Amino acid sequence: MDEHAAAPSPGAGPGGPLAGRVALVTGGGKGLGRAFALHLAASGVSVVVNNRNREVDADGLGPADHVVAEIEAAGGVAVAEHSDVTDPDAARSMVDLALSTYGRLDVLVTSAAVSRPQMAHKTTADNLRLVLETNVVGTTLVAAAAAAEMRRAGHGRIVLVASTAGLHGEPTVSAYAASKGAVIALGRTLAAEGAAKDVLTNVLLPYATTQMTETGMDPRHADRMRSELVAPVVTALADPASSINGQVVVAAGAALRATDSVEHGTVLMPDGPLDATGLAALLEQSRAGDPHTFDHAQAAFQSLAADLA
Repeated sequence: MDEHAAAPSPGAGPGGPLAGRVALVTGGGKGLGRAFALHLAASGVSVVVNNRNREVDADGLGPADHVVAEIEAAGGVAVAEHSDVTDPDAARSMVDLALSTYGRLDVLVTSAAVSRPQMAHKTTADNLRLVLETNVVGTTLVAAAAAAEMRRAGHGRIVLVASTAGLHGEPTVSAYAASKGAVIALGRTLAAEGAAKDVLTNVLLPYATTQMTETGMDPRHADRMRSELVAPVVTALADPASSINGQVVVAAGAALRATDSVEHGTVLMPDGPLDATGLAALLEQSRAGDPHTFDHAQAAFQSLAADLA
């Protein structure tokens, strides 16, 4: 322990299944990340609130510091961490702060992200690099560092925040959509790798009115899409009693949807030439078959191989 050892004991606050647990929330200074940090803290979790100090006030305090102050004012426990997730050393710094301050790390929520809208045919290398370094590399490195510690401890809960843009695509945000699709795939992979160690991973696809989405949010729904309304989903996934793993959950307002990656029925291609009309017919025939979901890509391959045997 370092000088932080004198901090209040983890989980100060209401009793419950999450009392005494420790969470790291990246991008926790604003929007969704702030809502997640506040809700976890109100549930008795000690929270490491990460947010880079892009903006500071007259007292030199950044977004993470203000969220920590909110948590402490409500009787909770939190500490600020100011690393930029694009820094290769950030992941280790965040995990080390959780361990040195509270002695453990039970929960990771990755909410740090940037959008930088740009249509695909206008993509620039700098724009693409920034989005991928923040949303994919930054998320992956933090998740890897946290997962390594959780595997050693024999327990952990990881929630990766992605977007329906990564599930369906979305015009004008090509790099963002690609990055969030990668995060969904990362989450499914972490879930498969960590299940045997009780390190469970799920992916949240939230709709919320934040500083990132306020200009594009349909004004008819903006008031109902408050960040705090989806925060309970994260806290439920963080519950040590939860056995939910590998799920991709869409949440907005007071509603949620389960979603899956689906492969439909297997159809055999003809021995002879295949033209566009023939391919369209085969795809229609496949879609008429039963949908299948798989825990990972190897399971999907084995299923297809069995159909060809």
